[in-house]
Amino acid sequence: MERYYQPEIECASQDQIKTWQSERLIATVKRVYENVPYYRKKMEEKGVTPDDIKSVEDLHKLPFLTKDDLRDAYPYGLVAAPLKDCVRIQSTSGTTGRRVVAFYTQHDIDLWDDCCARAIVAAGGTEEDVVHVSYGYGLFTGGPGLNGGSHKVGSLTLPMSSGNTERQIQFMCDLGSTILCCTPSYAAYLAESIHERGLQDQIKLKAGIFGAEAWTQEMRRDIEQKLGIKAYDIYGLTEISGPGVSFECSEQTGMHINEDHFIAEIINPITGEVLPDGEKGELVFTSITKEAFPLIRYRTRDICVLSHKKCSCGRTHVKMSKPMGRSDDMLIIKGVNVFPSQIEAVLLNKGYAANYQIYVDRVNNSDTLEVRVEMTPELFSDTVTEVAAKEKELVDALKAMLGIYAKVKLVAPKSITRSEGKAVRIIDNRKLY
Repeated sequence: MERYYQPEIECASQDQIKTWQSERLIATVKRVYENVPYYRKKMEEKGVTPDDIKSVEDLHKLPFLTKDDLRDAYPYGLVAAPLKDCVRIQSTSGTTGRRVVAFYTQHDIDLWDDCCARAIVAAGGTEEDVVHVSYGYGLFTGGPGLNGGSHKVGSLTLPMSSGNTERQIQFMCDLGSTILCCTPSYAAYLAESIHERGLQDQIKLKAGIFGAEAWTQEMRRDIEQKLGIKAYDIYGLTEISGPGVSFECSEQTGMHINEDHFIAEIINPITGEVLPDGEKGELVFTSITKEAFPLIRYRTRDICVLSHKKCSCGRTHVKMSKPMGRSDDMLIIKGVNVFPSQIEAVLLNKGYAANYQIYVDRVNNSDTLEVRVEMTPELFSDTVTEVAAKEKELVDALKAMLGIYAKVKLVAPKSITRSEGKAVRIIDNRKLY
């Protein structure tokens, strides 16, 4: 039987959701116009005032916000509440330029915790569970978000943070962790480490809540098989709050967006035109309940699809597909759009683990693409001729998927650096020129 953390909200009628969204959008637009000069200037440049926003149907009239705006307004330029009411910041893990800093009132944190609690309950979590949080803590939103959600559910919470894999596995065995929360790449690494130690029988995990990086259905199946769990997707971004903006239910055909807090749109990433349900495009979010840092029409750069199709879980909030890539992280190689998720899908379908790196370069004014993939221990013992045949098989499979040639290099097991946070998949040396 499906369980909900806040059934009256998660299963609300479409009319009720639209009413909430309209009321909260009108109030948020009025507040930022009056209190945030940066917003007021952007709205005036587009010829829009709060009086023009009478319902959620008027959202398209408002200007977009981008990461460049957040950097330009750094650090306090987009804060919509008095600093005396702000109790915390979180920040992106970006390493170039100015970081994005998001602000929270206690009310904002409470609502964020509720969103993450909904995700934990959707994954089968109850007050009887032991929630093992291996997302990073500190400035990164992953740890604090799932930590707060676990507290709201009433689960025993293990605030492990990332890294120190030996301790992770020890606590997992000794304390009987039942729900694992971390990046999918770290879940794959933990699974690998548990099998190496022969500790599968001592692990009591039943579910995993994985996000913060792209992962494929093939990777999901691999993690589920190795850990003996059901793996759930969760989505979020620091700018909007963190994990819990949307989450998977038992049906696992997309992630329910918490529409009482966030309005989602899909736009054409080039023209900015709003696209209808079922069309693939760039995901845009508007925060309608945040006090300290409400972002209006924020362009996430994530490419996905929205669906209002009725869900068997009983939740009525719109679903977003797993992001298919990012409009700003998409690789353009010889004029072809390439997403790392396409490459990962090929590798996992061919039986390789998700330990790979993509190298892009430019030689004699022509783009080159090389994929380095770790061999399994069995493959590593093959002859040079057999390895070459395996590389050729992957070259052909990638050509069929991508439409362009990619060189493949099979490398020794464990020769690619393991990630305890977000995996580094792409090395684009063209940026050096």
